[in-house]
Amino acid sequence: MLIGLVVLNVITFLVFGYDKLIAGGKARRVPEKILWILAALGGSVGGLLGMYVFHHKTRKLSFQVIMAGIFLVQTILIVLVSSRS
Repeated sequence: MLIGLVVLNVITFLVFGYDKLIAGGKARRVPEKILWILAALGGSVGGLLGMYVFHHKTRKLSFQVIMAGIFLVQTILIVLVSSRS
């Protein structure tokens, strides 16, 4: 499971980088919904790192709030699950 999460976070990070790369060009952008889905599936760390490494979506407050919310929910779930063990 840990390897899967690492792979998902790497993929999410790369998708954020790809979307930043094609921004402003004629190529079709990655929809925000897809970025949020990748984060919600477990790639929130990769998404947050991608936002700040690539300076992508960092001016869009609504996007940042949703990403932070996804990360917060995942962190709370991890703490709750690990405290039961």
